Amino acid sequence: MSRTGRGPRVTAWVLAATGTVLAVSSILVIGSNYGSARVNSDAMTPTYSSGDLVFLEKIDAGEIQRGDVVFYRTANRYQGMPVLQRVIGLGGDRVRQGPGGPVTVNGEPLAEPYVKDGDPSGTTVAYDVVVPEGRLFLLGDHRANSNDSRYFLTERSGSVAATAVRARALDSRTGLLLWAAAGLLGLLAAVGGLAAGVVSWARRRAGRQVTG
Repeated sequence: MSRTGRGPRVTAWVLAATGTVLAVSSILVIGSNYGSARVNSDAMTPTYSSGDLVFLEKIDAGEIQRGDVVFYRTANRYQGMPVLQRVIGLGGDRVRQGPGGPVTVNGEPLAEPYVKDGDPSGTTVAYDVVVPEGRLFLLGDHRANSNDSRYFLTERSGSVAATAVRARALDSRTGLLLWAAAGLLGLLAAVGGLAAGVVSWARRRAGRQVTG
């Protein structure tokens, strides 16, 4: 009888252990690679509005690309509060815009379907800058309502250090959802395996008492 019951017991405990490892691993991956933030202004409308919850992917400076919406913090702007803005230029890029005209990067007009009301300018501010290496030129999507790199041109051409970026807004939540699903599956497996193991152990003990 003990040999017959040993297989299910072993399977149950293996399932519980595997599920626990999967659940813990998923929690660690999500905690170390993903996050979220609440938008506190309309500077990024229509992409993100005040009050929206934005899911973020933590990245290093070397992973930043043009067009990314990044979450950053710098001590000398916005009273040190975190800000969400779009990357327009990387280190070495020449970024230019005349009053009412499109933004150009290295001489090429930038296609910006995301800007508020289709207006890439929003103000009469004109600029022509070369972004220093290791830094970023950042704009909000609502150009008429965004206090961005255009208003700090005397501070290293309005740029922000790439190392100030903490995370990037997720265009797709697929990776996050897959890890969350894996964590849930692991939790269910752990609970199911533990329950099956306890039931098997209880039956074995009851069988011994009857035999005795």
